[in-house]
Amino acid sequence: MNTGNCFHCGIEITKNEEIIFDEKAFCCNGCKTVYEIFSQNDLTCYYDFQSAPGATPQDIKGKYDFLDNEDIATKLLEFQENTTHVVSLYIPHVHCSSCVWILENLQKLQSGILTSQVNFPEKKVRISFNPQITTLKRIVELLASIGYEPYISLENFDSGKKEIDRSLIYKIGVAFFCFGNIMLLSFPEYFEVEEYWINEYRGFFRWLIFGISLPAFIYSASGYYVSAYKSIKSGFFNIDIPIALGIVVMFIRSTVDIIFDYGQGFFDSMTGLIFFMLLGKLFQQKTYAFLSFERDYKSYFPIAITKVLADGSETSVQVYDIQKGDRLIIRNQELIPVDGILISDKAAIDYSFVTGEAVAIEKKSGDKIFAGGKQLGKVIEMEVLYSVSQSYLTQLWSNDVFQKKVAIKHKTVTDKISRYFTPALLALALVSFLYWIFIDTNTAFNVLTAILIVACPCALALTAPFTLGNVLRILGKRNLYLKNATVIEQLAQVDTIVFDKTGTITTNRKTAITYEGAPLSIFDLKLLSNALRGSNHPLSRRLYEFIPTQIKVNPTHFEEIIGKGIYAEIEGNTIKLGSSQFLKTLTENTHRKTKVHVEINGVYKGSYVFNNQYRVGLESLFLQLSKKYQLVILSGDNDGERKILEKMLPVSTVLVFNQKPVQKLQYIEDLQKQGKNVMMIGDGLNDSGALAQSNIGLSISENVNVFSPACDGILDATQFHNINFFMQYSKKAMQTIYMSFGLSILYNIVGLSYAVSGNLSPLVAAIIMPLSTVSIVSFVTIMTNFYARNYNAIKEKNEA
Repeated sequence: MNTGNCFHCGIEITKNEEIIFDEKAFCCNGCKTVYEIFSQNDLTCYYDFQSAPGATPQDIKGKYDFLDNEDIATKLLEFQENTTHVVSLYIPHVHCSSCVWILENLQKLQSGILTSQVNFPEKKVRISFNPQITTLKRIVELLASIGYEPYISLENFDSGKKEIDRSLIYKIGVAFFCFGNIMLLSFPEYFEVEEYWINEYRGFFRWLIFGISLPAFIYSASGYYVSAYKSIKSGFFNIDIPIALGIVVMFIRSTVDIIFDYGQGFFDSMTGLIFFMLLGKLFQQKTYAFLSFERDYKSYFPIAITKVLADGSETSVQVYDIQKGDRLIIRNQELIPVDGILISDKAAIDYSFVTGEAVAIEKKSGDKIFAGGKQLGKVIEMEVLYSVSQSYLTQLWSNDVFQKKVAIKHKTVTDKISRYFTPALLALALVSFLYWIFIDTNTAFNVLTAILIVACPCALALTAPFTLGNVLRILGKRNLYLKNATVIEQLAQVDTIVFDKTGTITTNRKTAITYEGAPLSIFDLKLLSNALRGSNHPLSRRLYEFIPTQIKVNPTHFEEIIGKGIYAEIEGNTIKLGSSQFLKTLTENTHRKTKVHVEINGVYKGSYVFNNQYRVGLESLFLQLSKKYQLVILSGDNDGERKILEKMLPVSTVLVFNQKPVQKLQYIEDLQKQGKNVMMIGDGLNDSGALAQSNIGLSISENVNVFSPACDGILDATQFHNINFFMQYSKKAMQTIYMSFGLSILYNIVGLSYAVSGNLSPLVAAIIMPLSTVSIVSFVTIMTNFYARNYNAIKEKNEA
């Protein structure tokens, strides 16, 4: 005798198996234990998101003892340091909001767990934990004890991610088999053939059609029933409810027709409906997979790393050309793109990209260093253990720790429409059915089914993700790499653009550099070259390339003060390079030019004078932008080039000089307080604070492996002149989304008008529904590619 359902997992309980605890019924001690764990840790909110969301925990005694083996456990980790380990685990049971909530609150269940983030589509949870407090084995056992046992394969740990789900293909195959055979067997009914032998076996054929329809009804459409059931349980009505209801109504109606000999029913329409809807779902999946593939594997960041060749010379290579065994040079503030072994004596690594905490970790020669760390201090050398994983860099860059909290207007519109769509649709279907039932029963059921099927907000929900996904792909091919799709909408809302000067509107290539001061000896040049070798500042890189090649010597001390200069100690000598304030000299104001001053062993030597070369197309770019945006140049340099910039740039451009990093941040904040939507474009070094404060932070990359977690996008320096196109393209993308919204709503209005009037059969509705998905995806693809064609015209014009 059944007494009810388990409070935790929802399965039916027989009287002799029922366990009562805290006035709640459980099917076994495992479910009761999970409830106790949640209750003791004040996590019973787990049950508020969805009733009976859990799974019965399995007995795992001794199953994960192999994780006590440090060599095995280490292979499963994707990051490993003294106080922080990171692991990604595949959790097959993740299925609802309750699962996400409890898995992102693991730190409340076990001390030592720092953070946990769920990737719902891939059913993976990424856990950061302190190995001095807890272990990987204890975490896995905790997950198993609360019903979320991870899948771990020692032969291939990524198998959980790579496992291909072919269930949708099988369901489509079964539905197509049923649909085709039912259509074949229905020909006599369609053409009203009155042959004797056909009339004799008409009843047999109808029951045969009924039997053939069952696999499609029970198996192929099962996903809609499950989704609708879970949606009703959670109190949120999704679009699968009317679809599931339409399928069930058609099946019941058709079965009644056969039993009472009213006709053969609508099994052909029902199986056709299931087949075409599943086909539409497959089309969506394939398109999403394509966009994801483009994002992870083809949109390489325009970052490079310095590789040491066999003869000791240095060359810049793209990150995806790095191979196992290569020797790399990592400068101050550079991101380590691959796992490797430290060759230099020691290093200080900032792993904020991985952990979110900017605490430097000391490493010694021979230690393993992980991808995602940022080198702090003097230049280091490392040997590569693994080639770069572009998808891993994307994952680090998109770490939730560094996401800006912004309102997404298109998502708000979609959510509002979807929230009221299903209840309104059910009400319309019921009213129309009651109207037609008194006129024509057959038409009433056709109208009910057609309304439930044809009015689908799927096309409405698809417009934004497919449009933005395609735009991300197109921008990536044009060397603008955005962190995520929400940045596109933010770009479209920008009204003020702030540019850094050095390394942003000026190029880092070799230009005219002159030296003023006391002559420098070969020994002096060796000291300067090796001090500059560890810096990534645009002026430092240009000066390093300008000075003739010198013998490589590692500094015993290196310090780069942001916005000021470099202090280094080499072979007992002290070197200072930087601004006049940093060296405390008063020579700078005489020429009012960009200079790097030099001091060796406390003696002022002179200065290198830079005649800045501005980027190609700067004047025309600012002229275009000034028509629609407020423009600001925000520089840490002196105002020696104010007159040059005033002649080059539009009169409305605001020029602000002598700004320290903190002052840049404050300037951005002041603009925002005035109601401005600000985009900051900088080189990612001295501008990290301003990039983080701005609504949009864009980092210019010119053959250096430097970008900040604070930036929302990375622009290849060669595409600087196309910034106006990118800004306008983002607006066109948002226009495409709203045009698609209108197209989708129009489609629903037309479809419903035909359905309500009884002029739309369920089978035609079933065909139209996936066609709407195809049409919307095709429309946004055509429009985004059409707008992108302007890019080629602009490029050809600039090259000419």
